[in-house]
Amino acid sequence: MWPNGSSLGPCLRPTNITLEERRLIASPWFAASFCLVGLASNLLALSVLAVDPGCSLCHFMGVIMVFFGLCPLLLGAAMASERYLGITRPFSRPAASSQRRAWTTVGLVWAAALALGLLPLLGVGRYTVQYPGSWCFLTLGAEPGDVAFGLLFTLLGSLSVGLSFLLNTISVATLCHVYHGQEAAQQRPRDCEVEMMAQLTGIMVVASICWMPLLVFIAQTVLRSPPAMSPTGQLSRATEKQLLIYLRVATWNQILDPWVYILFRRVVIRRLHPRLSTRPRSLSLQPQLTRRSTMQ
Repeated sequence: MWPNGSSLGPCLRPTNITLEERRLIASPWFAASFCLVGLASNLLALSVLAVDPGCSLCHFMGVIMVFFGLCPLLLGAAMASERYLGITRPFSRPAASSQRRAWTTVGLVWAAALALGLLPLLGVGRYTVQYPGSWCFLTLGAEPGDVAFGLLFTLLGSLSVGLSFLLNTISVATLCHVYHGQEAAQQRPRDCEVEMMAQLTGIMVVASICWMPLLVFIAQTVLRSPPAMSPTGQLSRATEKQLLIYLRVATWNQILDPWVYILFRRVVIRRLHPRLSTRPRSLSLQPQLTRRSTMQ
């Protein structure tokens, strides 16, 4: 436990911030300039610092941060697996159970993310207030629980990004093979294939750029020797700011993902490359097999 010299909750480790900076950050004019949502978040932060001695709100925010941080990565890996099977094994799955399988996959993803987020409440790791005192996240300390939780978060996130990158790369390579096939060029809509390739590539790039800096930073910080966190629970100002910047970059993943699907649509691709819309159309990646099964 860190000696904070007060009766506040255990999640309040000392942060490297001056009284003048705290006064500016807590100013109502600062929050009002970012709209009502920003003001509400600051009021919630103040409630954590004044009326939450048991750190219940801080723990809740930490669980939410981990849960909603991991869910997009895990869902991205699950979607990459579905795309991989759909592109490389289009006839290996029954279509009737697709909706049930989708809901089962989403439920498993939610359960896995929630289970990891609840570990600090079970004694593995800790959620503490982070710089500048308005949010809670996992602790980048050198204690075994903090190291284990930080590495679990990093490992699960990195595996999700890596699996998505691998499967999406195979899917794009398969689509490129279909796109450049001589027989395929006469029977398939190239705009559909280009659309899917562009979307898969965009998703890979966005996820890697947004999430990998944060995941690598967490792993490096908890494994640093000597420890980045002092025995009193304080991080350097540079480390505090780096964590905040990397987290903000990671949040752009949820913002940019919808734009990948919006911008890389067939209508946009056709405007950039009008010749793609002149190809004959077919719905299957394996037209010959579909034609033979139909004739039989």
